Amino acid sequence: MAIGYVALVLHAHLPFVRHPESDYVLEEEWLYEAITETYIPLLRVFEGLKRDGIDFKITMSMTPPLVSMLRDPLLQDRYEEHLAQLEELAELEIEHNKHNGHIRYLAEHYAHEFNDTRQIWERYDRDLVSAFKQFQDSNNLEIITCGATHGYLPLMKMYPQAVWAQIQVACEHYEQNFGRPPKGIWLPECAYYEGLERMLADAGLRYFLTDGHGILYARPRPRFGTYAPIFTESGVAVFGRDHESSQQVWSSEVGYPGDPEYREFYKDLGWEAEYDYIKPYIMPNGQRKNVGIKYHKITGRGLGLGDKALYDPYWAREKSAENAGNFMFNRARQVEHLHGIMQRPPLIVSPYDAELFGHWWYEGPWFIDYLFRKSWYDQGTYEMTHLADYLRNNPTQQVCRPSQSSWGYKGFHEYWLNETNTWVYPHLHKAAERMIELSDRDPADELEWRALNQAARELLLAQSSDWAFIMRTGTMVPYAVRRTRSHLMRLHKIYEDINIGKIDSGWLEKVEAIDNIFPEINYRVYRPL
Repeated sequence: MAIGYVALVLHAHLPFVRHPESDYVLEEEWLYEAITETYIPLLRVFEGLKRDGIDFKITMSMTPPLVSMLRDPLLQDRYEEHLAQLEELAELEIEHNKHNGHIRYLAEHYAHEFNDTRQIWERYDRDLVSAFKQFQDSNNLEIITCGATHGYLPLMKMYPQAVWAQIQVACEHYEQNFGRPPKGIWLPECAYYEGLERMLADAGLRYFLTDGHGILYARPRPRFGTYAPIFTESGVAVFGRDHESSQQVWSSEVGYPGDPEYREFYKDLGWEAEYDYIKPYIMPNGQRKNVGIKYHKITGRGLGLGDKALYDPYWAREKSAENAGNFMFNRARQVEHLHGIMQRPPLIVSPYDAELFGHWWYEGPWFIDYLFRKSWYDQGTYEMTHLADYLRNNPTQQVCRPSQSSWGYKGFHEYWLNETNTWVYPHLHKAAERMIELSDRDPADELEWRALNQAARELLLAQSSDWAFIMRTGTMVPYAVRRTRSHLMRLHKIYEDINIGKIDSGWLEKVEAIDNIFPEINYRVYRPL
């Protein structure tokens, strides 16, 4: 009889990047890499567990931008071209390294993997959203939503209509794609402010996740810390992140992903191969980029990229099984310890970015596979659960008021509001004011109706927390700045055109084709609450 629960929660999110106006934009490859390295490998794991009779339970957010991109025919076509290039390069590498046994072995590994990826892609008729939905329908996977475009909610709370639009548009989009309302929400960046739970309750949401200190500093102080959810006064439940289990997986310094046997992320064939050889597989302008084929392992601390030993997936898989066993052992001891103190079954919530598993940590999907198998067969101390099942089976919890928090640097809002990105917020606030003003209009004709709805899309896209995050990290900054400015400029043009009664129908049609997220949006979602 299990005496506790472990809940693995994955946050699957990418910003909405779609450029039909261009033949090639590097940032679109964020999606293609995630499909190949994270989403299809996760489906492969789920299929294997289901096939072998393991009743696994996992919670996973799928954000509206990600769902929209996964179901977009243009991006599906472009992904097929991307995958075909990977398949061609892997076959070329097999031939190119026919006298280099270990590299050939690795090239054959990649060729097999890409072939398997294509089989899964085609088996689901390119619709990975439906693929994940089938596991929700069998109650193995609980899919939750997020903010409509991953907007950082505490930094827009002075405009409650803007916060409401992020929540309500997300819930409507979820229902359109999954056939039922969402039960839970991953707050963007786990960022919470006091009072937000009332909007979540109004939207019909049952629970959300926050960082550990959002619960630890709740009022009154929760009796069981992060090892049980709390209920807010609105009735919405809050789950807090467990620091110990998160650190074990998340950290590249002390966590599993830094093990020397694992694949080295930063040493990629796109940068290593002779230029003329690799040129057909890098950017059209001739600039090098990661191609996703990597032949080296982390090897050891302090070594330069030139000193890395060759990777071996066999031993890396063995290490992932060892790490999964260690994670299982530690959770069992943690549950035993907590149960002795709490005198009730503790819940350990372990949330991670989904892209950690497969993209950043290549062996991550193997780790998840082994963890579920070992938890099923090798221990009886805890049950793996998803959050909806836990709430259904444990309907009584302490009522508290959570603390303002995020899972970012220092636990609050500093990563999304600092010297690198503070300039965007006055513009976002002005845009929100204009959208709230527009929401009171009754459109004169269909063209104005379309323009008002497009203005709502542009504000949502400008609010994505990804742009401020990228500005802070210092990578791809020009792209993030360009995206922020372009969405704001489009909204302001629509606002001004509507006010002078002269909408540019040709321009609007082009913008609708580019920023086509939320086809069923209603701009009145911004009306005063």
